Amino acid sequence: MGAYILRRLLLIIPTLLGIMLINFALVQFVPGGPVEQAIARIQGGGDVFEGFSGGGSDAGNAADTGGNENYVGARGLPPEFIAELEKEFGFDKPPVERFVNMLWNYMRFDFGDSYFRSISVIELIKEKLPVSITLGLWSTLIAYLVSIPLGIRKAVKDGTAFDTWTSGAIIAAYAIPGFLFAILLLVLFAGGSYWQIFPLRGLTSDNFDQLSPLGKVADYFWHITLPVLASTISAFATLTLLTKNSFLDEIKKQYVVTARAKGLSERKVLYGHVFRNAMLIVIAGFPAVFIGVFFGGSLIIETIFSLDGLGRLGFEAAVARDYPIVFGTLFIFGLIGLLVGILSDLMYVVVDPRIDFEKREG
Repeated sequence: MGAYILRRLLLIIPTLLGIMLINFALVQFVPGGPVEQAIARIQGGGDVFEGFSGGGSDAGNAADTGGNENYVGARGLPPEFIAELEKEFGFDKPPVERFVNMLWNYMRFDFGDSYFRSISVIELIKEKLPVSITLGLWSTLIAYLVSIPLGIRKAVKDGTAFDTWTSGAIIAAYAIPGFLFAILLLVLFAGGSYWQIFPLRGLTSDNFDQLSPLGKVADYFWHITLPVLASTISAFATLTLLTKNSFLDEIKKQYVVTARAKGLSERKVLYGHVFRNAMLIVIAGFPAVFIGVFFGGSLIIETIFSLDGLGRLGFEAAVARDYPIVFGTLFIFGLIGLLVGILSDLMYVVVDPRIDFEKREG
């Protein structure tokens, strides 16, 4: 197992290299880079992307003499100032050199500073991380704690009224978009048109630092209840049905019939024999569930509940072409995702020690 883990760890290097290379290459062809963003801010011209709509006077300003022809809105700015901007953002070097320098820095976990926020990328991530950890961790935990027992129960009660109405309920929950459910929760329970039970925004109250330890815990859970519910709603259906179908497949196998014929109780058969085999496929889906909630599904939820997390940070950085944040978070997220994949394989072995990945590869 040690050799397999080592190979997987070594495989992270070319995988991350490929991810960074593809995204870096794509960025070279995207208009409205950091220099254009800086020019737009200096001139107070609003959104830099208006210059790419074609046709009007803004498009006509895209070209100017003195070396400004490469930048939208650079008309009237001295070439020396444009060259200074390029140097500040590192665009005075060829793309290959910039890419190599970026990888060398990332290997030392030096992600540089934000172009427009005057703060290091690491500090920004540390600042936003609690929100994303809250949504990702609690949503994934709740989804598994509810869906696995429910899926097992549905497999045991397959075809009964319980199976039918619970299937209808979770499919209906899956069909509701997360952002729509979040708005519904706000309207119902956050002072919209009905009850003022939960806070409207934020992760903690303004007086959080003055609260007792128990009060801080209560305040934290009071604030995260609605966002976590909104993040979790769509995860129940997939995980519950996956668990149910996995258990149904195992229950029909010959070793289950043999165990029952030996006089073992149904509980012993279910949790002593079926559970270990049936849970393998559920565990295989853990990285996708966690990473999906942690990174992918948080932007809209963070926006609706006024939570300043990694989802909003990545979106705002992409819009502003703040490349140190974009590539820094991409590198960190990619690394975490690959490590979680290895953790998933280790969980396979914990659940079923008979699995040997080294023999499978041999």
